[in-house]
Amino acid sequence: MNSVVPLETAKPATRSALPRVGVLLVNLGTPDTADAPGVRVYLKEFLSDARVIEDQGLIWKLVLNGIILRSRPRTKALDYRKIWNNEKNESPLKTITRSQADKLAAVLSDRRNVVVDWAMRYGNPSIKSGIDALIAEGCERILAVPLYPQYSASTSATVCDEVFRVLAQLRNQPTLRVTPPYYEDEAYIEALATSIETHLATLPFKPELIVASFHGMPKSYVDKGDPYQSHCIATTEALRRRLGMDETKLLLTFQSRFGNDEWLQPYTDKTMERLAKEGVRRIAVVTPGFSADCLETLEEIAQENAEIFRHNGGEQFSAIPCLNDSEQGMDVIRSLVLRELQGWI
Repeated sequence: MNSVVPLETAKPATRSALPRVGVLLVNLGTPDTADAPGVRVYLKEFLSDARVIEDQGLIWKLVLNGIILRSRPRTKALDYRKIWNNEKNESPLKTITRSQADKLAAVLSDRRNVVVDWAMRYGNPSIKSGIDALIAEGCERILAVPLYPQYSASTSATVCDEVFRVLAQLRNQPTLRVTPPYYEDEAYIEALATSIETHLATLPFKPELIVASFHGMPKSYVDKGDPYQSHCIATTEALRRRLGMDETKLLLTFQSRFGNDEWLQPYTDKTMERLAKEGVRRIAVVTPGFSADCLETLEEIAQENAEIFRHNGGEQFSAIPCLNDSEQGMDVIRSLVLRELQGWI
């Protein structure tokens, strides 16, 4: 007969007996090199994903391989070189995401059964390499953390697709959790508001208004049920409440449209042009949909859209940095991860 240990005398599991848990931070991706060949490899992987470009039919494949991948890599490589981290020979997105993982690991260092790593959905280090590394560390459970505050099928879901694809190849799979979107999370909204207030206090001018620019997507994706637009609206409304601003002082726009289809509006670049022509002379732009500065924030917003604003009569423009690996940014990631690890650590 099996003996029963009385509840009052049962001993808790020691820390060393706890199963190892892996935490994998995942961001969108980046070319390995700031030249046409490197950008071509990255764009081919990115634009061949049916979550990003849903119609992967013959016409798209002809356009992608016959036109886009022949011309766009050269022009985008020039943009990447404007923001490239030459010291480390990598994009800022890679530098920042690595630092986020390192700082999270330091915060969780007292949890000896937790291992932190990072990956890119497209490019390197790949999600497969991240999962392989965590398994090699003995992790029986993995928390995947898509670093996208607002959910969309073309970002969050494609991270899950790739994680599932990697796990599908394994006979002995680790147990998996995925963090949910955090577009209204209190810590996230507070971190955004604090970063905005801190940045504005350093400026030699007072912006007449702030533009919150989110990455765009084809309107048809939302029409089919993608919740991304509603998440962006919810983030902006929560930020307005926290900052005490209305829709005339904190505007919502969408950037980075691609192709000829209608995308979510209002467009950021068109808004910059309109505001300047209407007499707005001082402006600041925040990019709440990006957890780390990248090409879309450092080049498209801070350089291209700044030029559009000034060219049409604007005078003073400031791009507010992403949360990155700042104290506020790490507070968001830490609270998100610790909440989703409950029961595992």
